[in-house]
Amino acid sequence: MSGTPKDINSIRPWRTIERRKSRKIKVGKVEVGGDAPIAVQSMTNTLTHDVDATVGQVLALQEAGADIVRVSVPDPDSSAALRSIVDQVQVPLVADIHFHYKRGVEAADQGAACLRINPGNIGGQHRVKEVVAAARANGCSIRIGVNGGSLERELLEKYGEPCPDAMVESALMHARMLDDENFHDYKISVKASDVFMTVAAYHQLADATDAPLHLGITEAGGLRIGTVKSSIGMGNLLWAGIGDTIRVSLSADPVEEIKVGFDMLKSLGLRTRGVNIISCPSCARQGFDVIKTVQILEERLAHISQPITLSIIGCVVNGPGEAMFTDVGFTGGSAGYGMMYHAGKKTGKTDNDVMVDEIVAAVEERAAGLADA
Repeated sequence: MSGTPKDINSIRPWRTIERRKSRKIKVGKVEVGGDAPIAVQSMTNTLTHDVDATVGQVLALQEAGADIVRVSVPDPDSSAALRSIVDQVQVPLVADIHFHYKRGVEAADQGAACLRINPGNIGGQHRVKEVVAAARANGCSIRIGVNGGSLERELLEKYGEPCPDAMVESALMHARMLDDENFHDYKISVKASDVFMTVAAYHQLADATDAPLHLGITEAGGLRIGTVKSSIGMGNLLWAGIGDTIRVSLSADPVEEIKVGFDMLKSLGLRTRGVNIISCPSCARQGFDVIKTVQILEERLAHISQPITLSIIGCVVNGPGEAMFTDVGFTGGSAGYGMMYHAGKKTGKTDNDVMVDEIVAAVEERAAGLADA
């Protein structure tokens, strides 16, 4: 397949998002902040001390494209299992620590790439000092995780209820605890289940610090509503240039969080992993079953990691125009056939009964070319 589709960003400058300038840290081998790509992460829901189950889920997330995976470390058995898990996966692991500082020390010693902590919940500055010492000794970064549902009592008394001001004050207070130990390899999150509160808190925090920010709408709900709430909240922030890592929190298979996260970034032109299918909702003009075809193509092209655009349009009203800006395209016609496009150029008719195989072959050929480039 020859030719290259036009770069729509070069002819549509209003598509460009100017990202907030933040300092860069590392989570294992993954750079976060600065000019690094926005990282997509999820979290396991297995019992961490069940090594086989946890490794299996981490590998599934890794295969889906996760840059970072978080695991809970609530007890000594879980922290003891971390080394075995780390040794069997390639993606860096974040250890989720609540209340007990020793779990943080143990997790850092056992190979965690990052510790998710709330410094104010682990026993004061002397405990923070011990966790920081373990993190520094093991090349481990830290995420300060503030949640609207677990704010400090004194802040709730001060503000009367969870609110953006309280969340940001909590985050900055915890950041100072790390800064006082001369430790600056940290990122911050200020999550709430309320979209308005979350967005407002992140905007305030973005103005108050140059630390990388991890985005999320916490407890967003099931697959459908959680995707909608996360896309509205995080989409708002990402469009404003705010955010260095993201996690879509869904009551669903964690792999779905990775898929939604990448789709969110792809829709904003911030990441380009995998096939971006541009398809019509279908109508009476369609020359083939668009909905069924797209469902099949999503499954058959899920293994592609190279950034490829694919247009699947049911008729000739918008099909040729969409195909001009995609790597591969198919536009429905009539009498059981449609038109194939490669790199924006018409390449010939294809029968509907073989179009899926030909589309898959064209995308795989394009992916192979990109992999070899």
